[in-house]
Amino acid sequence: TEMHLDPRNFLLCTDDSHSATLVNEGHMDRVIRHAVSQGLSPLTALQMGTINTAEYFGVSHSMGLLAPGRSADIVLVSDLANFKAELVIAQGKVIAENGKLVIDLPVYDYPQWVVNTVKLKRALSAQDFGLPVESKNGHVVANVIGVIENQAPNRHLKLEVAVTNGHILADVSRDLAKIALVERHKGSGRIQVGLISGFGFNTACAIATTVAHDSHHMLVVGPDDAMRAQAANELAACGGGQVVVMNGKVIGKVALPIAGLMSNHPAVEVAAAADSVLAGFKACGCQLNNPNMQLSLMALVVIPELRISDLGLVDVTQFKFVPVVES
Repeated sequence: TEMHLDPRNFLLCTDDSHSATLVNEGHMDRVIRHAVSQGLSPLTALQMGTINTAEYFGVSHSMGLLAPGRSADIVLVSDLANFKAELVIAQGKVIAENGKLVIDLPVYDYPQWVVNTVKLKRALSAQDFGLPVESKNGHVVANVIGVIENQAPNRHLKLEVAVTNGHILADVSRDLAKIALVERHKGSGRIQVGLISGFGFNTACAIATTVAHDSHHMLVVGPDDAMRAQAANELAACGGGQVVVMNGKVIGKVALPIAGLMSNHPAVEVAAAADSVLAGFKACGCQLNNPNMQLSLMALVVIPELRISDLGLVDVTQFKFVPVVES
């Protein structure tokens, strides 16, 4: 709008959206409302969300506009500026009215290779999440992942950390937790453990997730080794998703059994379960705006500065592996 560019060359889309956002605020209708609020005319915003996209992806012969020969995909609204779908027609059939589905969703029988994707070599224990070092006691300098709230990039911190009986321990007083990546596609048993700061955990807890872009191995974060093992095992048992453990009890859980990334339950149910995970983060002391999204990006080894992979810590700015402890 500021540069007066032709809107026919722009598309509206989304990237990751929380399930509660989809249920409570909508998907493309939410995006269209936002675009209009930023100064676009409603028809221009609709154009960017329909025909522009269909033409770009080469499917305008069947969708993206109302014309002979196209699918009868129609949305009826009373207020274009405050765009909220009141009646939704897909391929000529009414499927939703006033925000409610009016059809029964088909049941799909997923093959085992789709729902059996969390492969652990064995049940995990607290020892699997230890961080041993050569020195018995004293202090060492460690490479630590630093979370930046509401940002995909993070910081590469170098912090002096204490060594106790040959191990680096988490320290909630310094907002220092452990993060581990558990290889879960082949059951190799490979586990990489590092340090992370910024989640604000203040009690014995752990959070595990198989939503870990882009490799989607299992990520486990928290200050307590035994609870990291508990969270990881719980997550493996349900086929993936997100689990929060605090003081030895599961206080939040959303099961995502399809590839460890998706659910076969209605969105409303998934959103409620996902809310239990967000509440679990808060119960553990984390006050970040969107902590599960922050956690899911910690294995994305193409965004600076420091990430964790199944082969160890990656300094993305230098594109090389770095040890947890500086030599």
